[in-house]
Amino acid sequence: MTKVFLILGALNAFLAVGLGAFGAHGLKARLSADMLAVFQTAVQYHFYHALGLLVVGLLVSQWPTVGLLKIAGWVMFAGIVVFSGSLYVLSITGIRWLGAITPLGGTAFLVAWLLLIIAFIRLP
Repeated sequence: MTKVFLILGALNAFLAVGLGAFGAHGLKARLSADMLAVFQTAVQYHFYHALGLLVVGLLVSQWPTVGLLKIAGWVMFAGIVVFSGSLYVLSITGIRWLGAITPLGGTAFLVAWLLLIIAFIRLP
């Protein structure tokens, strides 16, 4: 699992940087200021949680039997897909109903961090 989370973290950091550059250079003239801000929010949270996945990978390497760490990693990855993914699509397409699922991704982020807190409290 360590390798999986490290790869997911690095891959998502790569994607966040690439999408951030695309937004700053390729979309600046094409999106309204509001939609560009939405895209930038997606990139920001994408990158934060890519780093979170790298941390989870390192934690799993240290404590491979702590199941909550692995669950936190998968929930964090789901949060990236739902939160940032919905905002990317919303900002580019203007499909407003996608904004309704974005909070589910935000909730996944919160749950992932809460699971990490619980895992840390339970460590010997």
